[in-house]
Amino acid sequence: MAASPFQKAVAVVTGGASGLGRALCEEMGRRGAVVVVTDLQEAACREVADGIMAAGGRASAAALDVRDPAAFERLLDDTIAAHGHLDYVFNNAGMAAAGEAQTIPLELWHKVMDVNLWGVVHGATAAYARMVKQGSGQIVNIASLAGIGGMALGSPYAASKFGVVGLSLTLRAEGADLGVHVNVVCPAYIQTRIFENGAYAGTSAEGVKSLIPFKFVDVDVAARKVLRGVERNKPMIVFPFYAKLLWWFTRLNPEIAVNVNRKTARAFRRRQARANTVR
Repeated sequence: MAASPFQKAVAVVTGGASGLGRALCEEMGRRGAVVVVTDLQEAACREVADGIMAAGGRASAAALDVRDPAAFERLLDDTIAAHGHLDYVFNNAGMAAAGEAQTIPLELWHKVMDVNLWGVVHGATAAYARMVKQGSGQIVNIASLAGIGGMALGSPYAASKFGVVGLSLTLRAEGADLGVHVNVVCPAYIQTRIFENGAYAGTSAEGVKSLIPFKFVDVDVAARKVLRGVERNKPMIVFPFYAKLLWWFTRLNPEIAVNVNRKTARAFRRRQARANTVR
């Protein structure tokens, strides 16, 4: 059996204290990687790193605010100094935000962009410069199906994820001859607490989730799908199957995604109208 490409590889993961980030850290730890778990909450990072080490893996933890480019650069420099190289950077940290565009305040747009887009830009550019210098490495940016087909009631989120997709595909092209691989992950709905930890205008986590007709992917299954795509160096890693279908159809006719999102917006407005009538 061929050895895992993650064996002895050094991998930095942002947003690693929970959700998909945590699942990626734990799965890579099982595959023999040296995992650097980062998140805003250092105690939560340490809990994940301690769990990986208790299971026989290698890991460390560090507090990181992805909105701070200098902090990101220091983290990567410290990682290279400690291990001699940097193999993977997973730009996973992100936040959800939802509501009709007409009700979302500009401050929330800035907050989402600062984390979901600028946070990825900070991580990707810092990693890219160092990986070009060493002649190898792989950057994995976590976007969303919303970055392919949009997301009704989530304009800031969709805009940030479209940006991540564009950044990733462009950086992949530039890095191809320099030894640097870049992948972008566009999953549909994963069973994490991203909705519960999100920000809302005129709705709630429960209200948004109730409009989603699809089954959520188990987070550990999602992590394995991501790593399989990374191993194969796929430019875009899209799952589950219904997400791939929407992606394919949208490429043929963008109006399909518009109509899907239009139905969601209509369902939301009907529900809001009923609620106002009851009051």
